[in-house]
Amino acid sequence: MSGRLRVVRAGPGETIQDRGRFGYLRYGIVASGPMDWIAFTLANRALENPEDAAAIEISLAGIEVLCETEPLRIAFAGGAFAWERNGTRLPSAAVVKLEPGEKLSARAGAWGTWTYLAVAGGIDVPPVLGSRSTYARFEIGGVDGRALRPGDVLQTCDRANDVVEGTLLTPLLERSNAPIRVVLGPQDDYLTSAAHETFFSESYGISSRFDRMGYWLEGPKLTHELGFDIVSDGIPLGAIQVPGAGQPLVLMADHQATGGYPKLGVLTRADVGRFAQHRPGERVRFEKCAVDAAQRALREAYAALDRPIVRASDAILGSSNLIGGVVDGS
Repeated sequence: MSGRLRVVRAGPGETIQDRGRFGYLRYGIVASGPMDWIAFTLANRALENPEDAAAIEISLAGIEVLCETEPLRIAFAGGAFAWERNGTRLPSAAVVKLEPGEKLSARAGAWGTWTYLAVAGGIDVPPVLGSRSTYARFEIGGVDGRALRPGDVLQTCDRANDVVEGTLLTPLLERSNAPIRVVLGPQDDYLTSAAHETFFSESYGISSRFDRMGYWLEGPKLTHELGFDIVSDGIPLGAIQVPGAGQPLVLMADHQATGGYPKLGVLTRADVGRFAQHRPGERVRFEKCAVDAAQRALREAYAALDRPIVRASDAILGSSNLIGGVVDGS
């Protein structure tokens, strides 16, 4: 049975995203999709949604939505945002049931830049080129190809299921200060050995110049060995470009299709979401990662996603400091 969510409040960075739009990079249309694919997947799996179900990606500006019609089963997961239902504090990762007339809100909390609001069955917006993901630069997907605005009404595809209210508990939602793993290439030889040493030994700050396209890093400049111009080639998610000024740029979900600056390396897929959760001003460290280790890390992430999510239904109400936590998977 379908329902409706009305957007009461939304900042400039709230969009509809699904797994992404694949197969069109040759035409300059990137995949888009979630900035933190692990949190996005957790929110959908908590509701037993299809893997490609569309959800709301929420940035630091936060959001408030109103359930207008049928009761809706909703899950949210990501950074430690402050969630409330009708003014009552909720955990930062949970499954809840919204009754008609109830409001659900999120604002930036202790840490994290992105969180995801999934609805049982997914958000029902028309697919464009096989995806519901918003790609604002091309004005496609989502709601009219743009960020959400107050007054937008979202149709949902709510399905009857046995999901009960509760806190989502999984190590995948724990904050980690471990270095972000990087696979070198394809133009790492364009940087000097001193640049390599600097990048992997110093910490870098996240600049205020950040969005879904990329995060500029602030820190020691990197020097080029073979210049900073290359014949433009394809850009993968997580590519670390080093333009002439020597300040690295990490390209994210809405990255361009091709680019002409050398790429020192690429974030491992397993660490893309963890990197994306850093806020401006926070510092991050990087470490080299071999291809086989990056593949192993991704397999481990998928294995963790496949483990059942523990829900503590008695902890969903009545606490002002609950957050998603760690449980023993045994």
